[in-house]
Parts: sequence; C-alpha cells; structure tokens
Amino acid sequence: MIKWLDCRLGRLLAVLVMAGVLLSLSGCDSAVPRASTAAQNVSVLPYPFLIPGLERERTVRLYLPPKYATETRSYPVIYMHDGQNLFDNASAFADEWRVDESLNALAKTSGREFIVVGIDNGVDFRMNELSPWPNKRFGEAQGKAYMELIVEVVKPYIDTNYRTLSDANNTAIMGSSMGGLISHYAVHNYPDVFGKAGIFSPSYWYSQDVFSDTKLHRSKDAARLYVLYGSEEGDGMISDADKMQRLIKQQGHPRVNMEFITVPGGQHNEKLWGQSFTDAVKWLFEIH
Repeated sequence: MIKWLDCRLGRLLAVLVMAGVLLSLSGCDSAVPRASTAAQNVSVLPYPFLIPGLERERTVRLYLPPKYATETRSYPVIYMHDGQNLFDNASAFADEWRVDESLNALAKTSGREFIVVGIDNGVDFRMNELSPWPNKRFGEAQGKAYMELIVEVVKPYIDTNYRTLSDANNTAIMGSSMGGLISHYAVHNYPDVFGKAGIFSPSYWYSQDVFSDTKLHRSKDAARLYVLYGSEEGDGMISDADKMQRLIKQQGHPRVNMEFITVPGGQHNEKLWGQSFTDAVKWLFEIH
C-alpha cells in the first residue's frame, strides 16, 4: 500500500513540475507589460548617446511642444534626469511624472511651451552617475562625466537639431532625489549653461561635500532655485534642506530667486514630484 502511494505521489509531483515548466516557458507567470501612456509629442531619439570617459550609452527621450510642427518659434528647454520615469508608465520604474500631460495642459492655459530632454538613468550606475562626489557605500563619483554628457554632447545636439532658446536664462535642469542632487550641482557649477534648477527631494545626505561645493561655487544672482521636499520624507531630508537654505541665504542669493517648499504629507515618490512639476515650471519661468 505504501509503495503504491509513493508511486502515485511521485507521478503527481512529476506532473506538477512539468506543468510549472510549461507555464514558465509560455510566459504565463510573467508580469503583463504596462501599456504606454506617453503623449504623441513624446519620442525616443533614434540612437543613444555615449557618456564621455565611461563608454556607457544613455537613451534620451524628447518632449516637443504641441505646436512645434506648425510654428517656427524657438523654445526654452528643460533637461531632466531619470528619463524612464518622466513620460511613460510602460518604462517607469514605479510611477511616471506625467510631464507630457502636465506641459500639454499648461500650454493650453498659459500659451507657454517648452522642450523637455529626459536622459535615462543607468540603473545599476545611477547613484554613481548622479553624484559628483564619492560615497563610502556606493563608491566612486561619476557625476562630472554625466554632466559632460549633458553639457558637451546632448545639449549641443538638441540646440543644433531643434529650435531652442539656448541661453542660460531659457535653460533649466530638474530632477528628484539623486537627480535633485546633480541638478543642484549643475546650476552652481555650470552657471553659464543652466539659469534655473528644479531640485526635488535632493539627496544632500549622499555627500556633505555638497555644502562645501556650494560655498565655493556660488550660483549667479539671476539663477532661479526651486527646492521642494515632502514633510514625510524623513528628518534627515528636511534638516539637510533647511541647512542648504540657510547657506544660500547667507551667500546673499536674492530671495526673489529662491523658493524652498515643504509639501504637507508629501513622500519620496513620483506622486509628489509629478503633482509639483507644473508649479515648479511656472515659478522657474515666471508664468503668472
């Protein structure tokens, strides 16, 4: 009797194992791909760009104004990090910012339009590429090479191939978390390139060098700095942002050109950043 049961159980186990293999091969147990939510005026540039000195390629996503094809005027440009998360739920790590929907709506209500250039992050290299300073846990800094990609490779390409207003006053840089950190660095270290910065939930914790660097590289008085974080992002985030605010004020940066916003209940996620995006753009570009 026991031998007969062992045989039956063995056959049942074999059937279950085979069924699992077949399901795996057929893809039945894989996640269903998310549908694309990108607007029609969003595209992926046809070939990736090489980061100078790192021999790594980065995909670049492009948002063009709704009337770009029917008008001849030139437009301000916003350079943004973590391009996968800006326009399309299909490529986003978690949620998307809905930058395209937000700017399409802003164009209707204000008549102001922008070009947005989104540089994809390097996934495993994200922490390194979005910081100009090393970190004991995450290793070497590659942020300067990443900024060379934007300033020396991507921006010249965009300015050559699209109708842009290429001066610093019409060029913004914006990002969240580590993207906020590198945006802070960019507006202070490339003042002739970027005249505006949207600094969302900046990872000032990553390196205290951000404070000493800010002391050495004071931003231009005309630079507009928009720093935003949520009240639920943790005491470290809030205390570092407060410390940076005090430093920038001590440097004498015009109060009219700096805005530090705490969003009640805001958490460290795309919901906070996406919902705050339009207000940031309106403040940076003085849209009333």
